[in-house]
Amino acid sequence: MRKTLLLFCAIVATLVANAVEPSGTLPVVYITTQNKAEITSTENYINATFYIDAKSSGYASLGSATSQTAMKIRGRGQSSWNNYDKKPYRFKLTIGTQLLGMSKSKNFALMAYADDTHAFLRATTGYKVSQLMNLAYTPDRRPVELVLNGDYKGLYFLTETVRIDKDRVPIVKQDDNATDASIISGGWLLEIDNAEATEQVTITEGNGSLARFTYKDPEALSASQTNYLMGQLKGMDNAIYSSDKNSTTWQDYIDIDTLARYYIVQEVLDNTEAFYGSTYLYKDRGTTSNWNFGPVWDFGNALRRSEQKFFYQDSPFAPQIWIGEIAKFPAFQAKVKELWTNFYNNQYPTISTYIDNFIASIKSAASCDAQRWPSYGTSDAVTDASAWKTLLDARTKWLNEQWTGTGIEAIELNENTPIEYYNLQGIKISNPSNGIFIKVQGNKATKIHL
Repeated sequence: MRKTLLLFCAIVATLVANAVEPSGTLPVVYITTQNKAEITSTENYINATFYIDAKSSGYASLGSATSQTAMKIRGRGQSSWNNYDKKPYRFKLTIGTQLLGMSKSKNFALMAYADDTHAFLRATTGYKVSQLMNLAYTPDRRPVELVLNGDYKGLYFLTETVRIDKDRVPIVKQDDNATDASIISGGWLLEIDNAEATEQVTITEGNGSLARFTYKDPEALSASQTNYLMGQLKGMDNAIYSSDKNSTTWQDYIDIDTLARYYIVQEVLDNTEAFYGSTYLYKDRGTTSNWNFGPVWDFGNALRRSEQKFFYQDSPFAPQIWIGEIAKFPAFQAKVKELWTNFYNNQYPTISTYIDNFIASIKSAASCDAQRWPSYGTSDAVTDASAWKTLLDARTKWLNEQWTGTGIEAIELNENTPIEYYNLQGIKISNPSNGIFIKVQGNKATKIHL
């Protein structure tokens, strides 16, 4: 009897899920795999066809149910693929195609964000902050609804994948297995990674941690390319771990402006996984070109903590590569403060309206998505967005206090007051000097900026 009841409940759950239909308020992507085969691998593509009904989005539809476009599709991600029934996908087309107004390409992803309990705003906000910080490239994306083999899969985000291209990472592409010294100086796209991969090199970081770098482009390295890349990574590491924090040698390798912009994006989102995984850096051709950080990608662990710290402090993800050491350089601190002031005063105030407009566009689809995936859907996008904005405002206010605060704040000192000294990045030091603030312990809380 119990087995029969469980089987009945499973059948009912399946029927309810399959009964959910697209809201009709967003473009709908229809995909049919060959023989309606299941997508089971994150490595092997299978054949499929698709079309897009753009609805009333203002974008152009692509094909129809009777006129579909060929594609190859596979799963993508690690925890997002393994831990959720709502799966993310990656697909590629035979020829470059413009989808829903995005740049023409063969390569796209369908991001599920099944773990985002804040109305799909983690990545949405991160990508918007990246745009406002004027990073060279931020992947474009469109909210859509997905129907796969006739099954409504919910609210997804059709997203440009990170790759070298004139409309994506804007550098000259490097050939696989190249040996010419003038060629191997650029065309590099790397990812700071936390998992072992075949296309990967490793170094021992200055603090003793193993640092993994997966090379996305080129995909196959000659001995010359491997030697060049290892030389660059070890050179960066040695410069970053210099005991002289007034040294500028590290800036001979890394573009400080781009790094500071990328860093601010991660701090606004308190993205504790940054510089641990899904952190890209790239280098164009030329002996004088520097490594640039970006573009942004994964914000799955944004704003999940209850206390305010810099994202690399007490992160649940370790080791985070380089950033804690880079934050000790006064030149980097000054660049961050310079960029922050403009962002906080002029760009950040626009985010609230942006979020409101985004939520208005997806709330019906989010409701359908929650019906399809009741275990982790967003049934009330407006309420969840309000909670998200509260978290975001608290975060940016705290950052502003760290980077622009001046003067004395309600402090009472006596000979028994325990005092610790920190620099402007919140890192404890032993020898205070001008520009260092004092953190007073105890209930009389407070700090002095010297």
